Amino acid sequence: MEHVMVRTGINGRPTTVVSKGREWAVGAEPVRWFERVNWWEVNRRMPKGRSRVDVEVLQLQVRLGSNSGSALTTLLLERDGLGGGWRVRQAVADAA
Repeated sequence: MEHVMVRTGINGRPTTVVSKGREWAVGAEPVRWFERVNWWEVNRRMPKGRSRVDVEVLQLQVRLGSNSGSALTTLLLERDGLGGGWRVRQAVADAA
């Protein structure tokens, strides 16, 4: 999975996603949730001190650069448990 950088505003809300040197501006309210994962499928051992593993997921509608007329793309990002960054789980360009 590709790693991306998510920039946030003063209120902690995501404002920009940087991917492969390109900036994508967030164009809609973000949606955030947590998913339970089977730790044995992603790790060889249960993380120390945890009885369960949750993964943070962030759905963002973004557009390339500051062009408000460009089409929105939906990004599903997954929190990287090791470094605290974000990885792209799925990217879907709107057809309209």
